[in-house]
Amino acid sequence: MGSFCLLRSRCLPRQGYVNGQWINAPSTFPVLDPATGEQIAKVADCGPAEAKLAVDAAYKAFYFWKQHTAKERSVLLRKWYDLLTLNKEDLAKLITFECGKPMKESLGEIAYAAGFLEWFSEEARRVYGDVVPSAAKDRKILLLKQPVGVASIITPWNFPSAMITRKAGAALAAGCTVVVKPAEDTPLSALALAELASQAGIPAGVFNVVPCSREKTPSVGTVLCTDPLVGKVSFTGSTATGKILLKHAADTVKRVSMELGGHAPFIVFDSADVDKAVAGAMNSKFRNSGQTCVCSNRFLVQSRIHDRFIEKLGKAMDAELRLGHGSDPNTTQGPLINVRASEKVEHQVMDAVSRGAKVLRGGKRLDGSFHQPTLLADVTTDMLCTREETFGPLLPVIRFSTEAEALAIANASHVGLAGYFFSQDVSQIWRVAENLEVGMVGVNEGLLSTPEASFGGVKQSGLGREGSKYGIEEYLDVKYMCFGGLTP
Repeated sequence: MGSFCLLRSRCLPRQGYVNGQWINAPSTFPVLDPATGEQIAKVADCGPAEAKLAVDAAYKAFYFWKQHTAKERSVLLRKWYDLLTLNKEDLAKLITFECGKPMKESLGEIAYAAGFLEWFSEEARRVYGDVVPSAAKDRKILLLKQPVGVASIITPWNFPSAMITRKAGAALAAGCTVVVKPAEDTPLSALALAELASQAGIPAGVFNVVPCSREKTPSVGTVLCTDPLVGKVSFTGSTATGKILLKHAADTVKRVSMELGGHAPFIVFDSADVDKAVAGAMNSKFRNSGQTCVCSNRFLVQSRIHDRFIEKLGKAMDAELRLGHGSDPNTTQGPLINVRASEKVEHQVMDAVSRGAKVLRGGKRLDGSFHQPTLLADVTTDMLCTREETFGPLLPVIRFSTEAEALAIANASHVGLAGYFFSQDVSQIWRVAENLEVGMVGVNEGLLSTPEASFGGVKQSGLGREGSKYGIEEYLDVKYMCFGGLTP
C-alpha cells in the first residue's frame, strides 16, 4: 500500500480543502454506495462562504504560482502523477464505492486520470508564443501566452477522478489556480486528489476543493461562476446545467469551457466486420453501465447485416455481462448512480415497447439502482430513447437502408459530442467521418478517449476542447506586445 489510506480509514479526507488546509463546514452530507444505498461517509457540506474563501485563496495563490517556471510546474505535476499511480488501488476503491464502477473500470479510470497529469506536465514546457514579422522596420511584434487566472472547475460523478485531472492538469500547467466543486455523489475522489496534490508539493491555494450537497450546489455554483476574481469556468455535465452556468458567467464575461451532453450514434454499414462491430458496440455502450457522455445511444444497422449483428450482439451480452457490486471481481455491470437514473432507463424502455419495439435481452429495472442491460429491436426515431440521452445500459437498434438515411438520422440531434461507425469501404469512411456532426469520431473503434487527443463536441454539446495540445490553450490568454522605437 502507498501513502494514502483505505476507504474506511479515519484519515480519508472528509472536509473541504482550501488554501492548503482541511476546513469544516457548518453541516455535512452523506455519500452513499449506489449498489447498496448504504452510507459510506459524511463530508463537509460547503456553502457560498466556503466557496468564496476558496476563490480568494486561489486568487492570492495565482500571483506566485504563475511566477513558477514551466519546468517547476511540470515537476510538481509529475510528482502528483506518480502519487496517483502509486495509490491506484486505494483510489480505485473510492471510485467503486461512491460511483459503482467495477474495480477493473475504476483502475482504468485512475490510469486515465493520471495520464492527464503526465500529459500536461509535459505540455507545461511547450506553451510557445510567436514572433511575427512586422511591416515597420522600427518595431518587433511578439505574441505572449499568459494564464487566465483562477479557474472554477465543476465536475460530474461518472468519472470523479479523470474529469478533475483533465481540467486541473491543464490549468495548473498553464499557471492557473483552481477551485474544484465535485459532484455531490462522488466527493471522496476529489478530496483524495487534494491530499495527493498536497503530498506532491502543490503549493497552498493552487488546488482547492469545495464539496457540497445537492441542495447547496446552486448557491456554490453561483459563487464560482459570478465572482469577479474568477477568470475561467470549466464544466462537464448536462446541457441544461451548462446553459445556466453560461448565463452566470456572461455577466462578468468569463472564459468558459463546456463539455455537455451527448447522444452518440453508432452506425454499422453492410461492409463492416460484424464481429468487430459487435465488440465495439459492447465497449461503447456498456462501459460504466452506459453512464458516459460518449456512450453510444442510438445504434443504426444497415439492412443486409442487421439480423446477423443483432444475433451476435445478443450472444455477446449473454456471455460477457454480469451484474453486481463493483467490488466483486466477476462484475462487469455495476449499479446506476441512483434510483432516478434507473427509473429513467425503465421509462425509456416502456415508451419504446409501447411504440412497437421488441425486448430481446433484459428490459427490467431491478432492486435499488440496478437495471438489466437491455437490447431493443424494431426501434424507430419517434421513440424517447432515440431522442434523448439515456445514460444507462439500454441499446436500441434502428434498421436503415442507405448511407444518406443513416447520416440524416445520426445528425438529427441538437447535440454532437461523439459518433461511431464501422465500415471497410475507404471512400465511405472519409465521407461519413466528414459528414457526421460531432466533435469526435470513432472509425471501426468503440473507445476513443485518450489524453493525447482533443475531447469536445459541436452544436449544444459544448464549447472548447480538453486534453491534447489544445487543452492547455483553454487556460491561456494571448497578449500582443509591440516593441517600437528600434533602430533599423
